[in-house]
Amino acid sequence: MNKAIDLKKILSKIGIELALIALIIVSASMSSRFLTVNNAINILRQVSVTGVIAVGMTIVIINGGIDLSVCGIVGLSGMTAVILQPYGTVTAIAAALLIGIIAGLINGYCISRGLAPFIMTMAMDTIVRGCAYLTSNGMPVSGVNDAYRYLGAGYLVSWEIDGREVGIPVPVVIFIVVIAIAYFLLKHTTFGRHVYAVGGNPEAARLSGISIVRTKMFVFAISGALAAVSAIMLTARMASCDPTLGTSYNVDAISATVIGGTSMAGGEGNVLKTIVGSLIIVIISNILNMMNVSPYIQQVITGSIIFGTVYTDNWRRTRKAA
Repeated sequence: MNKAIDLKKILSKIGIELALIALIIVSASMSSRFLTVNNAINILRQVSVTGVIAVGMTIVIINGGIDLSVCGIVGLSGMTAVILQPYGTVTAIAAALLIGIIAGLINGYCISRGLAPFIMTMAMDTIVRGCAYLTSNGMPVSGVNDAYRYLGAGYLVSWEIDGREVGIPVPVVIFIVVIAIAYFLLKHTTFGRHVYAVGGNPEAARLSGISIVRTKMFVFAISGALAAVSAIMLTARMASCDPTLGTSYNVDAISATVIGGTSMAGGEGNVLKTIVGSLIIVIISNILNMMNVSPYIQQVITGSIIFGTVYTDNWRRTRKAA
Protein backbone atom coordinates (compact mmCIF):
# COMPACT_ATOMS: atom_id res chain seq x y z
CA MET A 1 0.00 0.00 0.00
CA ASN A 2 2.81 2.39 0.94
CA LYS A 3 4.63 1.55 -2.28
CA ALA A 4 1.51 2.40 -4.28
CA ILE A 5 1.13 5.69 -2.43
CA ASP A 6 4.80 6.51 -2.95
CA LEU A 7 4.48 5.74 -6.65
CA LYS A 8 1.51 8.10 -6.94
CA LYS A 9 3.48 10.85 -5.22
CA ILE A 10 6.45 10.33 -7.51
CA LEU A 11 4.28 10.37 -10.64
CA SER A 12 2.46 13.49 -9.46
CA LYS A 13 5.78 15.27 -8.95
CA ILE A 14 7.85 14.16 -11.93
CA GLY A 15 5.36 12.38 -14.18
CA ILE A 16 5.55 15.07 -16.86
CA GLU A 17 9.37 14.94 -16.86
CA LEU A 18 9.28 11.16 -17.25
CA ALA A 19 6.84 11.58 -20.15
CA LEU A 20 9.29 13.99 -21.83
CA ILE A 21 12.18 11.54 -21.43
CA ALA A 22 10.05 8.72 -22.85
CA LEU A 23 9.04 10.92 -25.80
CA ILE A 24 12.68 11.76 -26.56
CA ILE A 25 13.63 8.06 -26.49
CA VAL A 26 10.73 7.10 -28.75
CA SER A 27 11.44 9.96 -31.16
CA ALA A 28 15.13 9.05 -31.37
CA SER A 29 14.19 5.46 -32.22
CA MET A 30 11.81 6.65 -34.96
CA SER A 31 14.29 8.89 -36.78
CA SER A 32 18.08 9.02 -36.85
CA ARG A 33 17.88 12.76 -37.55
CA PHE A 34 16.13 13.55 -34.28
CA LEU A 35 19.23 13.64 -32.05
CA THR A 36 21.36 15.69 -34.45
CA VAL A 37 22.75 19.04 -33.33
CA ASN A 38 20.88 20.94 -36.04
CA ASN A 39 17.55 19.41 -35.04
CA ALA A 40 18.18 20.12 -31.36
CA ILE A 41 18.85 23.79 -32.15
CA ASN A 42 15.71 23.87 -34.31
CA ILE A 43 13.64 22.49 -31.42
CA LEU A 44 15.13 25.02 -29.00
CA ARG A 45 14.33 27.91 -31.35
CA GLN A 46 10.73 26.73 -31.75
CA VAL A 47 10.16 26.15 -28.05
CA SER A 48 11.57 29.59 -27.26
CA VAL A 49 8.93 31.33 -29.38
CA THR A 50 5.93 29.31 -28.19
CA GLY A 51 7.33 28.86 -24.69
CA VAL A 52 7.50 32.60 -23.98
CA ILE A 53 3.78 32.89 -24.78
CA ALA A 54 3.08 29.77 -22.72
CA VAL A 55 4.76 31.34 -19.68
CA GLY A 56 2.38 34.30 -19.93
CA MET A 57 -0.56 31.96 -20.46
CA THR A 58 0.43 29.99 -17.36
CA ILE A 59 0.30 33.11 -15.20
CA VAL A 60 -3.10 34.03 -16.65
CA ILE A 61 -4.57 30.55 -16.09
CA ILE A 62 -3.18 30.35 -12.54
CA ASN A 63 -5.01 33.64 -11.98
CA GLY A 64 -8.25 31.99 -13.09
CA GLY A 65 -8.44 33.38 -16.63
CA ILE A 66 -7.49 32.57 -20.20
CA ASP A 67 -5.97 34.75 -22.92
CA LEU A 68 -7.07 34.12 -26.50
CA SER A 69 -5.76 37.49 -27.68
CA VAL A 70 -2.10 36.42 -27.82
CA CYS A 71 -2.41 35.40 -31.48
CA GLY A 72 -3.60 38.82 -32.58
CA ILE A 73 -1.04 40.56 -30.36
CA VAL A 74 1.73 38.54 -32.02
CA GLY A 75 0.46 39.64 -35.44
CA LEU A 76 0.11 43.35 -34.65
CA SER A 77 3.26 43.61 -32.52
CA GLY A 78 5.34 41.85 -35.15
CA MET A 79 3.90 43.95 -37.95
CA THR A 80 4.53 47.17 -36.01
CA ALA A 81 8.11 46.21 -35.18
CA VAL A 82 8.99 45.45 -38.80
CA ILE A 83 7.30 48.59 -40.14
CA LEU A 84 9.14 50.79 -37.62
CA GLN A 85 12.58 49.40 -38.47
CA PRO A 86 13.62 52.61 -40.30
CA TYR A 87 13.27 54.47 -36.98
CA GLY A 88 15.66 52.16 -35.15
CA THR A 89 15.63 48.81 -33.40
CA VAL A 90 14.91 50.25 -29.95
CA THR A 91 11.90 52.17 -31.24
CA ALA A 92 10.55 49.10 -33.03
CA ILE A 93 10.93 46.87 -29.95
CA ALA A 94 9.43 49.49 -27.61
CA ALA A 95 6.41 49.97 -29.86
CA ALA A 96 5.80 46.22 -30.11
CA LEU A 97 6.00 45.78 -26.34
CA LEU A 98 3.73 48.77 -25.77
CA ILE A 99 1.04 47.25 -27.99
CA GLY A 100 1.15 44.00 -26.02
CA ILE A 101 1.03 45.78 -22.66
CA ILE A 102 -1.85 48.09 -23.61
CA ALA A 103 -3.92 45.22 -25.02
CA GLY A 104 -3.23 43.23 -21.85
CA LEU A 105 -4.17 46.11 -19.55
CA ILE A 106 -7.48 46.55 -21.36
CA ASN A 107 -8.14 42.82 -21.14
CA GLY A 108 -7.36 42.73 -17.43
CA TYR A 109 -9.43 45.80 -16.56
CA CYS A 110 -12.54 44.65 -18.46
CA ILE A 111 -12.29 41.10 -17.09
CA SER A 112 -11.88 42.37 -13.53
CA ARG A 113 -15.13 44.31 -14.06
CA GLY A 114 -17.07 41.17 -14.88
CA LEU A 115 -16.52 40.37 -18.55
CA ALA A 116 -15.83 36.71 -19.25
CA PRO A 117 -12.12 36.15 -20.07
CA PHE A 118 -13.00 33.94 -23.05
CA ILE A 119 -15.24 36.58 -24.66
CA MET A 120 -13.10 39.61 -23.80
CA THR A 121 -9.82 38.16 -25.04
CA MET A 122 -11.46 36.72 -28.16
CA ALA A 123 -12.82 40.19 -28.95
CA MET A 124 -9.39 41.72 -28.33
CA ASP A 125 -7.81 39.13 -30.61
CA THR A 126 -10.18 40.13 -33.41
CA ILE A 127 -9.50 43.84 -32.85
CA VAL A 128 -5.70 43.62 -32.87
CA ARG A 129 -5.70 41.15 -35.76
CA GLY A 130 -7.79 43.62 -37.76
CA CYS A 131 -5.30 46.37 -36.87
CA ALA A 132 -2.48 44.14 -38.14
CA TYR A 133 -4.25 43.92 -41.52
CA LEU A 134 -4.90 47.68 -41.55
CA THR A 135 -1.27 48.62 -40.88
CA SER A 136 -0.06 46.78 -43.98
CA ASN A 137 -3.25 46.74 -46.05
CA GLY A 138 -3.26 42.97 -45.65
CA MET A 139 0.15 42.54 -47.26
CA PRO A 140 3.36 41.05 -45.80
CA VAL A 141 6.16 43.46 -44.90
CA SER A 142 9.87 42.67 -44.89
CA GLY A 143 13.27 44.13 -44.27
CA VAL A 144 14.98 44.38 -40.87
CA ASN A 145 18.39 45.61 -39.79
CA ASP A 146 21.15 43.35 -38.49
CA ALA A 147 20.67 44.34 -34.85
CA TYR A 148 17.00 43.36 -34.94
CA ARG A 149 17.64 40.16 -36.88
CA TYR A 150 20.19 39.10 -34.25
CA LEU A 151 17.33 38.75 -31.74
CA GLY A 152 15.79 35.92 -33.74
CA ALA A 153 18.54 34.42 -35.88
CA GLY A 154 21.72 35.20 -33.94
CA TYR A 155 23.78 33.09 -31.54
CA LEU A 156 25.06 34.19 -28.15
CA VAL A 157 27.93 31.70 -28.54
CA SER A 158 28.59 29.80 -31.75
CA TRP A 159 31.01 27.41 -33.41
CA GLU A 160 31.24 25.46 -36.66
CA ILE A 161 30.39 21.80 -37.22
CA ASP A 162 30.86 20.42 -40.73
CA GLY A 163 30.99 23.94 -42.11
CA ARG A 164 27.69 25.00 -40.48
CA GLU A 165 27.31 27.52 -37.67
CA VAL A 166 25.76 26.10 -34.50
CA GLY A 167 25.57 27.39 -30.96
CA ILE A 168 23.26 28.87 -28.34
CA PRO A 169 20.50 30.83 -30.14
CA VAL A 170 19.65 34.26 -28.75
CA PRO A 171 15.91 33.37 -28.51
CA VAL A 172 16.85 30.55 -26.10
CA VAL A 173 18.69 33.04 -23.88
CA ILE A 174 15.67 35.37 -23.95
CA PHE A 175 13.41 32.42 -23.06
CA ILE A 176 15.60 31.50 -20.09
CA VAL A 177 15.53 35.10 -18.82
CA VAL A 178 11.73 35.18 -19.16
CA ILE A 179 11.42 31.90 -17.24
CA ALA A 180 13.69 33.13 -14.44
CA ILE A 181 11.75 36.40 -14.05
CA ALA A 182 8.35 34.66 -14.14
CA TYR A 183 9.44 32.03 -11.62
CA PHE A 184 10.76 34.70 -9.26
CA LEU A 185 7.57 36.77 -9.57
CA LEU A 186 5.30 33.83 -8.83
CA LYS A 187 7.31 32.19 -6.05
CA HIS A 188 9.06 35.02 -4.26
CA THR A 189 6.91 38.16 -4.47
CA THR A 190 3.68 39.46 -3.00
CA PHE A 191 2.33 39.77 -6.53
CA GLY A 192 2.86 36.04 -7.08
CA ARG A 193 0.93 35.20 -3.93
CA HIS A 194 -1.87 37.46 -5.10
CA VAL A 195 -1.96 35.69 -8.49
CA TYR A 196 -2.48 32.31 -6.84
CA ALA A 197 -4.93 33.69 -4.27
CA VAL A 198 -7.17 35.38 -6.86
CA GLY A 199 -7.11 32.28 -9.07
CA GLY A 200 -7.90 29.94 -6.19
CA ASN A 201 -10.70 31.95 -4.55
CA PRO A 202 -11.41 35.46 -5.88
CA GLU A 203 -13.94 36.34 -3.17
CA ALA A 204 -11.62 35.28 -0.34
CA ALA A 205 -8.79 37.22 -1.99
CA ARG A 206 -10.96 40.35 -2.22
CA LEU A 207 -12.00 40.07 1.41
CA SER A 208 -8.36 39.76 2.45
CA GLY A 209 -7.60 43.11 0.82
CA ILE A 210 -6.12 41.99 -2.50
CA SER A 211 -6.95 44.28 -5.42
CA ILE A 212 -8.61 42.08 -8.06
CA VAL A 213 -8.48 44.86 -10.66
CA ARG A 214 -4.76 45.60 -10.22
CA THR A 215 -3.80 41.91 -10.10
CA LYS A 216 -5.70 40.99 -13.26
CA MET A 217 -4.46 44.04 -15.15
CA PHE A 218 -0.87 43.18 -14.24
CA VAL A 219 -1.36 39.51 -15.15
CA PHE A 220 -2.82 40.22 -18.59
CA ALA A 221 -0.25 42.95 -19.23
CA ILE A 222 2.48 40.36 -18.66
CA SER A 223 0.76 37.96 -21.07
CA GLY A 224 0.46 40.68 -23.72
CA ALA A 225 4.07 41.78 -23.27
CA LEU A 226 5.34 38.20 -23.61
CA ALA A 227 3.26 37.72 -26.76
CA ALA A 228 5.02 40.80 -28.13
CA VAL A 229 8.42 39.38 -27.13
CA SER A 230 7.56 36.22 -29.05
CA ALA A 231 6.55 38.33 -32.07
CA ILE A 232 9.87 40.17 -31.96
CA MET A 233 11.88 36.93 -31.91
CA LEU A 234 9.79 35.39 -34.68
CA THR A 235 9.86 38.37 -37.06
CA ALA A 236 13.56 38.89 -36.36
CA ARG A 237 14.22 35.32 -37.42
CA MET A 238 12.09 35.58 -40.59
CA ALA A 239 13.15 39.20 -41.34
CA SER A 240 9.51 39.80 -42.28
CA CYS A 241 5.95 39.70 -40.96
CA ASP A 242 2.58 38.65 -42.31
CA PRO A 243 -0.78 39.81 -40.87
CA THR A 244 -1.67 36.17 -40.20
CA LEU A 245 1.41 35.61 -38.03
CA GLY A 246 0.79 33.54 -34.89
CA THR A 247 -2.74 32.36 -35.66
CA SER A 248 -2.38 29.08 -33.73
CA TYR A 249 -0.12 30.17 -30.89
CA ASN A 250 -2.90 30.33 -28.31
CA VAL A 251 -3.55 26.61 -28.88
CA ASP A 252 0.14 25.79 -28.45
CA ALA A 253 0.41 27.95 -25.33
CA ILE A 254 -2.70 26.50 -23.71
CA SER A 255 -1.56 22.98 -24.63
CA ALA A 256 1.86 23.50 -23.03
CA THR A 257 0.27 25.02 -19.93
CA VAL A 258 -2.28 22.27 -19.26
CA ILE A 259 0.18 19.49 -20.13
CA GLY A 260 2.54 21.11 -17.62
CA GLY A 261 -0.05 20.57 -14.91
CA THR A 262 -1.55 24.04 -14.53
CA SER A 263 -5.18 23.67 -13.48
CA MET A 264 -7.73 25.30 -15.78
CA ALA A 265 -9.74 26.04 -12.61
CA GLY A 266 -7.01 28.45 -11.45
CA GLY A 267 -4.93 28.71 -8.31
CA GLU A 268 -2.48 25.96 -9.25
CA GLY A 269 0.45 25.82 -11.66
CA ASN A 270 4.19 26.11 -12.19
CA VAL A 271 6.06 27.84 -15.03
CA LEU A 272 8.87 25.27 -14.87
CA LYS A 273 6.38 22.51 -15.64
CA THR A 274 5.08 24.63 -18.52
CA ILE A 275 8.56 24.52 -20.07
CA VAL A 276 8.36 20.73 -20.08
CA GLY A 277 4.89 20.94 -21.62
CA SER A 278 6.22 23.27 -24.32
CA LEU A 279 9.04 20.85 -25.12
CA ILE A 280 6.57 17.98 -25.40
CA ILE A 281 4.36 19.92 -27.85
CA VAL A 282 7.31 21.00 -30.01
CA ILE A 283 8.96 17.55 -30.02
CA ILE A 284 5.71 15.85 -31.02
CA SER A 285 5.34 18.29 -33.91
CA ASN A 286 9.00 17.87 -34.82
CA ILE A 287 8.98 14.08 -35.02
CA LEU A 288 5.64 14.01 -36.83
CA ASN A 289 7.07 16.39 -39.44
CA MET A 290 10.09 14.12 -39.81
CA MET A 291 7.75 11.19 -40.36
CA ASN A 292 5.84 13.24 -42.98
CA VAL A 293 2.59 12.99 -41.03
CA SER A 294 -0.18 15.20 -42.41
CA PRO A 295 -0.53 18.54 -40.57
CA TYR A 296 -4.26 17.83 -40.27
CA ILE A 297 -3.53 14.63 -38.39
CA GLN A 298 -1.11 16.58 -36.22
CA GLN A 299 -3.96 18.91 -35.23
CA VAL A 300 -6.08 15.91 -34.27
CA ILE A 301 -3.24 14.54 -32.13
CA THR A 302 -2.63 17.91 -30.42
CA GLY A 303 -6.34 18.35 -29.74
CA SER A 304 -6.58 14.85 -28.31
CA ILE A 305 -3.66 15.55 -25.98
CA ILE A 306 -5.33 18.73 -24.72
CA PHE A 307 -8.63 16.91 -24.19
CA GLY A 308 -6.96 14.07 -22.32
CA THR A 309 -4.98 16.43 -20.09
CA VAL A 310 -7.94 18.66 -19.22
CA TYR A 311 -10.18 15.62 -18.62
CA THR A 312 -7.57 14.13 -16.28
CA ASP A 313 -7.22 17.43 -14.42
CA ASN A 314 -11.00 17.68 -14.01
CA TRP A 315 -11.20 14.07 -12.80
CA ARG A 316 -8.39 14.68 -10.30
CA ARG A 317 -10.05 17.80 -8.90
CA THR A 318 -13.43 16.03 -8.67
CA ARG A 319 -11.89 13.18 -6.67
CA LYS A 320 -10.05 15.62 -4.39
CA ALA A 321 -13.29 17.50 -3.67
CA ALA A 322 -15.24 14.27 -2.97
